Amino acid sequence: MTLVKRSNFPSLLNERWLTDFMDTDRFFDSDLLKMTYAPPLPLVNILEEEKEFLLEMAAPGMTKKDFHINIDNGVLTISAENKVEKEEVKKDFTRKEFSFNSFTRSFTLPENASDEKIDATYENGILKLHIGKKMLTKVPPKKEIAVH
Repeated sequence: MTLVKRSNFPSLLNERWLTDFMDTDRFFDSDLLKMTYAPPLPLVNILEEEKEFLLEMAAPGMTKKDFHINIDNGVLTISAENKVEKEEVKKDFTRKEFSFNSFTRSFTLPENASDEKIDATYENGILKLHIGKKMLTKVPPKKEIAVH
């Protein structure tokens, strides 16, 4: 057995970590910070029923107009943008707040999903897509041909 000394072993006292923390320009641009503050994607439930697929997406705070849903080459893409601005003016101060939320999720549809039979509804913070199924033509079984 041999021991190998590792110089890049993670440590709180690692010089690079301290440098990044103390150097605010580099710290706030670090990959770790970008991963930490990335907004989470909406959670999705997908159910396969006898005649359709049901996709439910949790997207509270949105309106029907915020969603954009399209299908291209068997890929279903759901995206949304929501921008809220609020301004409060009082005698001695003005406060203006805004928020911006957006996401995009894509799903590859199975072969038996019909891109012609899709219905979308949004109610109580849940986007529901009913995706109809289509009948697949059966592939004829492989046939062996003998050579005479």
